Amino acid sequence: MSEPPFQTIAWTSDGIAMLDQRKLPTQVLTHLCHEADCVIDAIKALVIRGAPAIGVAAAMGLALGARQFRESTQEGFLKRFEELCSRFAAARPTAVNLFWAIERMKTVAYSKAYPAVIKALESEALKIWKEDVRINHAIGDHGKALIPLKANILTHCNAGALATGGFGTALGIIYAAFKEGKDIHVYADETRPVLQGARLTAWELQQHRVPVTLITDNMAGMLMKEKKIDLVIVGADRIAKNGDAANKIGTYSLAVLAHHHGIPFYVAAPTSTFDREITCGEEIPIEFRSEKEVLYCGKKRIAPRDIRVFNPAFDVTPSTYITGIITEMGIIQNPDTEAIDKLFQP
Repeated sequence: MSEPPFQTIAWTSDGIAMLDQRKLPTQVLTHLCHEADCVIDAIKALVIRGAPAIGVAAAMGLALGARQFRESTQEGFLKRFEELCSRFAAARPTAVNLFWAIERMKTVAYSKAYPAVIKALESEALKIWKEDVRINHAIGDHGKALIPLKANILTHCNAGALATGGFGTALGIIYAAFKEGKDIHVYADETRPVLQGARLTAWELQQHRVPVTLITDNMAGMLMKEKKIDLVIVGADRIAKNGDAANKIGTYSLAVLAHHHGIPFYVAAPTSTFDREITCGEEIPIEFRSEKEVLYCGKKRIAPRDIRVFNPAFDVTPSTYITGIITEMGIIQNPDTEAIDKLFQP
């Protein structure tokens, strides 16, 4: 499978280089972080976004921060490292991959003596990055079989190479099927209010030469009614033990519409996105973001003054509306607690 014609994130001798997703699609710029604080700010500000990509960025950021510590004792190093982990954890509360990556880095931090641990943390961060790319390809291999030879696919937000270490989850399945020669056309929701679909997914699909049509979020129902959608594929930021899945706000509405019209609705995510410590979607913490994301489009204000704003970044789709969850370990059809437990059994 071909790799994306751009790089979302990279570990370099100068620091951590990220494709600045705030600037796309009009500008393709690199955001270079020389220190951990810059990486935390980049995650918060959506320079880099998407659950798997956030996990990779946090791992790299922790390795970068640890490299800049100037501690004389193991105890002093671990204290500072724990503090840095807490600050990364507070950057985005919904994406569980962030916490998964932090725990992996903590395990390494406590397994090696200081200062040898510095190199070990860097190695682990690069391992997490490379693993994510391999996992994305495996998700694509499993998921491509679900796509008909000719298909109109609807997706929401961005779950491609821009949202991961490389290749993508939901879009990775589309790329894998497209490379096989399947006749694919994608409808990309604009994904209000930050427009990840309009700015990122549409651009990314164009880079891969996949036919794509951009629609506003409220057009999906009409397309389904007119039988112009064959299946829906989205990503996820956290999946509960029973299969309820949190994804970008607006995903739940699509799932309800797909269910009503008898259209398969798939979620694509690595197993690191599963949070088996929570029983259902009601326990998933939902991030609320700045009012400015709704009040403004770019730098132009589009709403009246003194208006109240409600801006949750995510919603939760109940597992009863999900046809299947596509992971690197296989496809969970009709996901529920029992089906998910089977996937994780040794």
